[in-house]
This record gives sequence, C-alpha cells and structure tokens, in this order.
Amino acid sequence: MANTLTSLIPSLYESLDIVSRELVGAIPCVARDSNVERAAVGQLVTSFVTPTAVATNITPGVTPPNDGDQNIGNVQLSITKARRVPFRWNGEETLGLNNNNGSGAGLVRNAQMIQAIRTLVNEMEVDVVQAARLGASRAYGTAGTTPFASTLGDPAQIRKILDDNGAPAGDRCMVIDTTAGAAIRTLAQLTKANEAGSTLGMREGQLLDIHGFSLHESAAIGFNTKGTGSAYTSNTAGYAVGATDITLITGANTVLAGDIVTFAGDTNKYVVAVGIAAPGTITLAAPGLRQALPASAVAMTIGNSYTGNLAFSGSSIVLATRTPALPDGGDMAVDRQMITDPRSGISFEVAMYAQYRQMQYEVSAVWGVKGIKSAHGAILLG
Repeated sequence: MANTLTSLIPSLYESLDIVSRELVGAIPCVARDSNVERAAVGQLVTSFVTPTAVATNITPGVTPPNDGDQNIGNVQLSITKARRVPFRWNGEETLGLNNNNGSGAGLVRNAQMIQAIRTLVNEMEVDVVQAARLGASRAYGTAGTTPFASTLGDPAQIRKILDDNGAPAGDRCMVIDTTAGAAIRTLAQLTKANEAGSTLGMREGQLLDIHGFSLHESAAIGFNTKGTGSAYTSNTAGYAVGATDITLITGANTVLAGDIVTFAGDTNKYVVAVGIAAPGTITLAAPGLRQALPASAVAMTIGNSYTGNLAFSGSSIVLATRTPALPDGGDMAVDRQMITDPRSGISFEVAMYAQYRQMQYEVSAVWGVKGIKSAHGAILLG
C-alpha cells in the first residue's frame, strides 16, 4: 500500500481554494524557521538573528579593507504544540459513495483534508497574533473606535512608534481586522486612481502598502478584555526613561498582560508584558518608559478593552514549524506525504494508518512562536 497518498495530492491542491478559508495575515509576515526535521513538544529550536549592519567610509587603497565580520546571534524558542486533525473511512462508506451516484469518496476525502489544514492554520494564526500582541511595545489610537475613520494618520503614528524604537524599516507589516479593512477601503485617497497611483484599491479592493507597511487582514485579530484593576499608583522610588519594571501600590484587582496603561502626565500608551493580581510589580514591554516617573506616587490608568490591530517588523517574531516526532523505526503509518498550504505557506504532514477494514487519515504539524523584539511592534487600537 506504499505511496497511496500520491494520487490524492494533485486533486487536493486543486480543491484548496474551494473550501471556505479565513483570512490569514500574520503568518506570512513573521520570520519563519521551517524545515522537515522532526521535533517534539518542549524541544528547543535555535533560530538565527542577524545583527544591524554598519556602514563605513570608502577609502581608496591597494587592497579592500579587512573587515565585514559579523556576530550572528540566535534566539531559542520552544515547540509548544503538536497538533493533528484525524478523519477515518471504512470500506462500506467508501463503497457506498462510489457506487450509489454519490459525489465519490475521493472528493469528500480531499475536502476533509482541506478542512484539516484550515483548522491547523487558523490555530497557528491565532498563536502568532497573540505573540505579536503581547510582544508589542506601545499602542496608539482609541479603544472602541475603528481606525482609518477619515485619514491615514493612524499608520503614520504607528510608524512613528516603530521609528522611535529603532525598528528596521524593510520588513514592516500591519495586520488588521476586516472592520479596519473596510474603513481603509472607503478612504477616497486610496480609491481614486489619480491619488492612489493605482486602480487596485477601487477595482479589486486590494489593500495597498501605506507608510512603509504591507497591509494584511486576519480573522485572528481579536478583542482584548482589560483587567479589573483600579486606583493603582507607582511607588515613590522614581523611574528613569527605559524602565520596564514598575512597582504599583494602593489599588486592587488585576492588571493583565496585554492591558494598555498610561501614567498621569505621560500620553504614551504602554503595553503590559507581565501583570499582577494585587499591588506588586508590573513589567512594561521594551523599550519601557518614554518619560521618567518622578519619585512620588503617580496614578496609573488601565485603558479600555480594545481590538488589537498590529504593526511590527517581521524579524521581531519567529514562527518555528516542524513535522511531529516519530519513534525509532517509525509507527504504523502505511504512507506519508508533505503538502504545503499555498495561502499560509505552512507545510503539513499527511499520513495514512491502515486499520481493520478502515483507513485513518491524519494531517499534523508541530510549532512554536515567540516575540523576540517587543520594541519593534505596536498595537493600533480599535
């Protein structure tokens, strides 16, 4: 029964766009560490990080300068999920569909595989969005108000945050929900060909690059419910620009990771990386305070719940994907194939397991995601 899956792969690819698919916008934007090696949950994956390039003066000479060495860094992230979607067919089911003028078992089986890929991609997209949101540095906008109401001022302000933080300019993405996407498509300056420089926004509804951001929509952009904390103030220690650990006194209840907080006298909206359930120390996402806190109690306010549209440099988030671990000698699968989802670019393992008068199919992948540079990300509130 070897290579049984080979005949299924062409028709599977042909059918990939027929089954309804949610918008996948975050996965294509982040740095990817993907290969066919197998990995287990808890295993550490090392991904390289290239350093910032340094320019030097050009000085004519007999030989070129003896320079150019770089220290290539790395970041370790853990494989946190090993997920599978199974479905099974027995002989009677297959025979019934093939012989009774049905749609055919092969077509149904292909659709089931596509739905399995859809399920795993959606789960992976949620994990990437969550990592980007919790790894963002600061926020801009008004919670509960859809951005892009009348101008392109929102992405300009988000760009300012990334520029101030020193984020690289070459691989920036903005990932938004469909409500923000609809607002963008109503802006006249993006639908008039003479102003936008293209008819794609008007004719096809494509989201054009704005202020250096590649725009993407994602069904995983969700609503963040704020913590219940109130009446918190900083202690009287005083905190310098760049401080991330802030001790809170008085007050009560929760400050949650992902909450947007402000301090009296400072208009910056900071993202909480580590929260508290009672007076204690919160951690702000790097690069921390933009304005020093004086050596006195300063009131802190938790912003309203929000829809977390995202902007980030792709190199600030790493998604590592692998194929699931197998024991020495393999398992009971009679065939395995790798297939790549064209929408997300993620590869999955498809396996067949022969059972008593029935066949089980399995689509699987393992992955881990980690934000490695919160200074290179921001939240556009909606």
